[in-house]
Amino acid sequence: MKLGIVITQTDPETVFNTLRLALYSLQQGDDVRIFLSGKGVDIDKIEDPQFDVKTEAQKVLDAGGQFLACGTCLKLRNSEGSEICPLSTLKDHYDVIRDSDKVITV
Repeated sequence: MKLGIVITQTDPETVFNTLRLALYSLQQGDDVRIFLSGKGVDIDKIEDPQFDVKTEAQKVLDAGGQFLACGTCLKLRNSEGSEICPLSTLKDHYDVIRDSDKVITV
């Protein structure tokens, strides 16, 4: 299955659990692409003692998951992106939605 996930927020628990699902899906052999939009592009800035979002995101990357981040949203935040938030385009967002069998938005 091709799973597309769109993350638009920075609530630590919600993002952490979404990344757990992404990792589990990868472990089942699925293809997972995560598009970060709006506040979601700040995923690598989430700091919470209970929900270690950065470590979970790295696990997703290490397992073969792909992150894409809205370039406009990054620019609005004066950010050039990062490994977890690579500068991407509206076309990339469209491609994630078009090419996925299932899409989840949080």
